[in-house]
Amino acid sequence: QVQLVESGGGLVQAGGSLRLSCTASGSTFSRYAMGWFRQAPGKEREFVVSISWNGASAYYRDSVKGRFTASRDNAKSTLYLQMNSLKPEDTAVYYCAADERPGTITTNEEDYDYWGQGTQVTVSS
Repeated sequence: QVQLVESGGGLVQAGGSLRLSCTASGSTFSRYAMGWFRQAPGKEREFVVSISWNGASAYYRDSVKGRFTASRDNAKSTLYLQMNSLKPEDTAVYYCAADERPGTITTNEEDYDYWGQGTQVTVSS
């Protein structure tokens, strides 16, 4: 099993940037494809990005393309989400998740096996 802990959330003005981190422990990080999801108040959790075990492949939801960048450092067992040009509609709790199929890119949250507790991102207008 892998344990995931997100950090880096906070309050930022529209147009600003944040970098989220997700640190893994308990298992070899490179064994997992990873994803970021988010859940806004009163809404269902939604897919943000999926990244393969080596970071070579990534897939983003349309609304964050060109603004968000996912990356990973397997030596540090850490997943990152660089978020630029933030908008109020990006306000949500952001979760990282691990998929035991390392080469997989998937938008379906049911395909992910392990989840972090989430970190709050609030973008003010």
